[in-house]
Amino acid sequence: MTKRPGGGSGRALKERVRTARGRRASSVRWLERQLNDPYVRRAQAEGYRSRAAYKLIEIDDRYGLLKPGMRVVDLGAAPGGWCQVAVDRVRSPAEAPRVVAIDYLPMDPMPGVTVFEKDFLDDDAPALLIEALGGRKADCVLSDMAAPTTGHKQTDHLRIIHLCEVAAEFAREVLAPGGSFLAKVFQGGTEASLLSILKLDFEKVHHVKPKASRQESAEQYVLATGFRGARAASDADARDED
Repeated sequence: MTKRPGGGSGRALKERVRTARGRRASSVRWLERQLNDPYVRRAQAEGYRSRAAYKLIEIDDRYGLLKPGMRVVDLGAAPGGWCQVAVDRVRSPAEAPRVVAIDYLPMDPMPGVTVFEKDFLDDDAPALLIEALGGRKADCVLSDMAAPTTGHKQTDHLRIIHLCEVAAEFAREVLAPGGSFLAKVFQGGTEASLLSILKLDFEKVHHVKPKASRQESAEQYVLATGFRGARAASDADARDED
């Protein structure tokens, strides 16, 4: 019998929130969407902390970002779905974690991960992450960060692009040659400058929208692979100053 993404078989029955008393209409819609989301049900059945795990699984299956022995930095990590995937695929040992995670939201401890409950935009955050790498370069920087939404699409887009630009600057500092950078963006057409910078520092840059991203969402990911190394980053800085 063929199983559906929700872990069951046959036709899934659509569930509705039984009462809307005391709830906003947007909250009711969100709850109904969660109840009927096959990736939410699958994450619960398979022990992942969030449905976002399947986004990274799909991207990694396609592009091969994560390999045993790699070091990974996860920005905006809570509740830890991406960390679970990274720990498994790089085989991060509990006694000497190869995955470093940061989020201003609380995140339960996870074997194989060094977790910082802190805002990545704090001035001292990058240094903490670099220290946690033990003086070694990272092989992959992941960012699923998203600023709180305002409901104004252009403003929300600019906010997440800013986060992505800061994350990209951090990636340039910590990645080993050949490393990869994966970050959430929203469709909006104003990330041309970000893509231009990434193309200077990486061999390949493109957009990815995994199937686990809701089709109605403007969410997509920018993937940059084949980091050219610190020398290329320094040359880019020099060109910016000309």
